[in-house]
Formats: sequence, C-alpha cells, structure tokens
Amino acid sequence: MPLVPRRAQSSSLADNEIPLGRRSALYRAFEVLPALISWSAILLVFVLPLFSPRLAAGYVLAVVGIMFYRAIRGSVDLSRGYRRYKAASRVDWSARLMDIGLTLDGRRVPPAPAHSFRVHRHRELLAEIQADPRSYPHPSELMHAVIVAAYNEPYDVIAPTIRGLSYTSTPGEQLLIFLAYEERGGEEMERTAQRLKETFGSRFAAFELVKHPQDLPEELAGKGANITYAGHRLAEYAAAHGLDPENVLVTTLDCDNKPYESYFDCVAYEFIACRDRKRRSYQPISLYLSNIWDAPAITRVIASANCFWNLTCTVRPFALRNFASHTQPLDALIEIGFWSKRTIVEDGHQFWRSYFHFRGDYRVVPIHVPIFQDAVLAGGLRETMIAQFKQLSRWSYGASDVPFVAAGVFGRNRRSPLLKGTVHFLSLLEGHVTLAAVSLIIAVGGWTPFLIMHQLGGTDALVRQMPFLVGAIQQVAMISLLISLVIFWNLLPPRPVHYTRRRTVMMFAQWLLYPVTILGFNATTALYSQSRLLLGRYREKFEVTAKAPANEVREAAERTAAAAASSADIVGTLQMPRTLTVEAIVAPGDGSHLTRAATGAQRQPEQEIARRRPTPD
Repeated sequence: MPLVPRRAQSSSLADNEIPLGRRSALYRAFEVLPALISWSAILLVFVLPLFSPRLAAGYVLAVVGIMFYRAIRGSVDLSRGYRRYKAASRVDWSARLMDIGLTLDGRRVPPAPAHSFRVHRHRELLAEIQADPRSYPHPSELMHAVIVAAYNEPYDVIAPTIRGLSYTSTPGEQLLIFLAYEERGGEEMERTAQRLKETFGSRFAAFELVKHPQDLPEELAGKGANITYAGHRLAEYAAAHGLDPENVLVTTLDCDNKPYESYFDCVAYEFIACRDRKRRSYQPISLYLSNIWDAPAITRVIASANCFWNLTCTVRPFALRNFASHTQPLDALIEIGFWSKRTIVEDGHQFWRSYFHFRGDYRVVPIHVPIFQDAVLAGGLRETMIAQFKQLSRWSYGASDVPFVAAGVFGRNRRSPLLKGTVHFLSLLEGHVTLAAVSLIIAVGGWTPFLIMHQLGGTDALVRQMPFLVGAIQQVAMISLLISLVIFWNLLPPRPVHYTRRRTVMMFAQWLLYPVTILGFNATTALYSQSRLLLGRYREKFEVTAKAPANEVREAAERTAAAAASSADIVGTLQMPRTLTVEAIVAPGDGSHLTRAATGAQRQPEQEIARRRPTPD
C-alpha cells in the first residue's frame, strides 16, 4: 500500500519539471553528489595507500569482487535476454491479436503453436478476456501514432525509417505518422519533409508534418521540446477525428530508427494484456545494428555493448526504464504534459516524470522485439569519434536526474512511497557513479597500493600480490566477455557484399579495444557530465548526433574494397554466411534490409504460422 496519499489524478505539472535558473540549496546539493562520490572513489585509490596500503588493497579488491559478481550475473541475464528476444521475434504477434479479437467477438480461436513464446500466458489471457470482455479493448480499435523526430537530416537518412514503417505487419490504416521537424533545420529540412509526405503519405492513415518553431519560451532547443510540440498536435488531431486517447499508443522514433516488423503488434498485445494501461509504458530493445558493418571499430564496440545492456535490462524489471524509442498511451501523455522541454535526456527522464506523476504506481513493460538504430558514423574517423563522445556525454548527463529524483522522494512535497523511492534513488545514483569511477579504479587499483607501499618501504604480503590477484580475477571474468562475443556473432546481420572476410575477422578483433572504449569514452564522458553538474555548468543545448546516409557509406566502402581487394576476393565475398531476405533485394541501399535480414534468416524455420485465419464457427 502506498505510504503517501494518492490524489485524484496526480501531481501538478509545475512540480514535475526540472527547474530552470537558480536551484534551491537542497536541489543543488544533490546535483553535486554524483561527481563528489565519483571523484572521491577514484581519489581513494591514491590517498588510502599513504595511510594504509592494506586498507587500500581491501578497498580495491572489494570493488573488483563486486564487479566480478556483476559481470557473471550480467552474462547470465544477457543470455536470458537474448533467448527471449529470439523467441519473441519468431512469434506472429498479428495472429495473437487476431486471437484476442476472435475471443472478444465470441468466436472460436484456433490453437496456437504449442512451444511458442509464452504460449501458456497467451492462453490464460484469452481465458481472462472471455470471462471479462469489457475490460479489454478490441485490437481493431487501437491506433498507433508514431512521432518521428528530425532536425536537419537529409532525405536519404529519414526515408528508410518511414519506408520501414510501411513494411510492418500492422495495417497502414492503424498508423498515424507525425514527422516532427525543427524550424532551425532551414529550408532544406522543409523540402525534405514535403518530399517524404508526397512519397509515403498515402501508405498510412495520416501523415502530418509538424514544424517546431524555434526560440519558444521556457524550453531548451532539443528533441524533448520538438516531440512535445508534436504531441500537442497529435492530441488535437485525435480530438478532431474522434479518437479515444486511451486507445492511441504513441511511439517516439529518431529519424534513423527502424522498428522490427511486428513491433507495433507486439506493443498492442502487451497493452491489451495490462489492466492498468495508463500507468504503463513499453520499452523495446534498442539494437545498434543497422550500419554496424560500416562503423569504425571503436564505435562498433560501444554500439555492441549498448546492445548487450539493453538486452540485459529486459530481464530486470526494476532496472528497466525508458530509453531512446518507447511507447506510451496518449491519455497518459496528455495528463503528464508529454515529455520534458527542459532536459537533453528526455527519454530517460520520461520514466521519472511518469513515476512521480503517478505517485510511484508506474512501470515499464519490456517489449522483447527490437527497434534497430545506427551506430555512430559521421563521415571520417575523427568526426565519428567526436560525434560518439558527444552522444555518450549527452546520455551520461542523465545524472541530472539524481537531484530531480531526490526532490521527488525526499523533498517537502514527496511524490513517491519512501522505501520504493529510496531504492530507486540509490539505484540511479549507484549506476552513474559506477559508470564514472569503477573502470578507472580497476585499471589502476591493482598497482597503485603496491607501488606506493614499495616507495614507502612496506612489506605487506597482500599488497604485494595485488597486481596478480586483480589480474587473475579479470581473467576469470573474461568468461562473460566470451559469452558476449557469441551473442554478438548471432546478433550480427549478414556481411554486406562489398566487404571481404577480413572485415568479419576485424569484427572480433575489435574487442581488443574494449578497455580503451570503457576508459576513453564511458568513464570520461560520465565524469565530464557529472563535473559540469558539480560546477553548475548546465547543458542547455541538444547536440544532434551526426548521421551519414547509408548510400554514401556504402559507396565509399565499395570504392575502398575495389581498390584493396582482388577480383577473386570480391567474387568470394558474394557467398554470404547467412541468407538475405527479400527486402534486401527489393529495397537496397537504405539500410532497412540489414535490420530485416538480421533476424529473418534465423527466424523462418521456427516462426509461428503467419496470419492464421479464423476457422468457421
């Protein structure tokens, strides 16, 4: 039972926003906290040995031991998440929606495949619907509104996303497309938007262009303000066309995202299965695989590690939060005030806005099918490294949620059950501190106490063995990396024909760069973002990650391959390790073929019977 009284609807919108300008003393103290703990944890490695090398060794071993346990547990959860992803991707979710529709219509339902993903839960749901049909919406009544956010990206970047939406198993009559683009994008973005509507508008129930004006008051220039402006237009559209906001599911996409073909059907299924639908959102697996073969090694490693984490979170319900693209009912968004216009990390912040608006009675439901995204690729290597650093520093600025959550849990107007909110707060704080400090502690902690003790003339046996102990634990922990490599290989889409087998070898050799990426990007960007909060230098500008069109990347790769490889090698690369789907031939050059081929070849032998038709009564 909640420890705080539950108001009629929820907290006011004014109390559920990040403050602008001067912060209160308490809020400011919690802004400082992540950087204070992170830097202190790192400095302890160098300060403790001056007083007690043995105590310093114990501190480092404790950190290493905790991370060793987490690595083993993480590899187990990654394997579980991957298995669920593969199983869910084989399900014909449109057929399961048809089963629900038949049950609500009082008609006989054909049997589902006996060993398909969560088939027992599906049968139980059908029984519950049959017993209480009024509590469940009919699948045909649901509409999917897709807000595609764009800034100044070219047509060749956005078109594959829109085209991919028309390839999904959800009928176009149930898809409302809202292209949210920025006035700051200029005339070229305006022409791109008009071209997209002319090309794809007839494939959907609606294709609305929403230009977000620049320099509106009390908002940061960024994605949150853009999609919120589009969200209000969507609410107006729903009212004008008689759409019930309770039956409109809103999905936000970046302009290079490509949903899995059955994503919207899967979301609709999970939405219907939930009883308290307004207080739920739906989080797919973000897989950065669309251009993984084209990206340089360092960004491939970072993208792959992000894939692993997103798969892992699907089996950790308490840790699962909104990230990147996600889905939420329109009635909830209207009540919450859509997304925050005052932060550059509106996706993760949306979890906390929803959590506090509903007084802690809010949960993210995992969707075990993916939305494919691009690894960072921005022209040359230097430009790509800069873009990668900017992206990760923007993500790690999620540390700005720490004071926001603290105010909601411990503030004067508490908006969460104290115990549950405290656990959430500590989990959030620990995650940001771990990202910033732990890899540095492990990297230098094995040697620092030993070297300082050696200079001071100490003789402690434990400290002398520290470099070997830490190294041995790290070697055993390599088991988790090997498991990750196996999953990475199974996640990879087929190698494009313009790459030789050498590229496949490099896809595995790239993992030698893993320590470099952890220290040079993850830890550095986290410390950078936390230090900005410490100094009060708030980030008030959304830096869009540069995106290279797939056709430009492919043409450059083809020129390089033609110059470097013999004609025999090129012919040999045509023998693909896995079979491309039809879409790879029908829509070459837009990147969408990679996303469909990534699972298609492995899914077909075990896929449920597609489009099962109802049998006569």
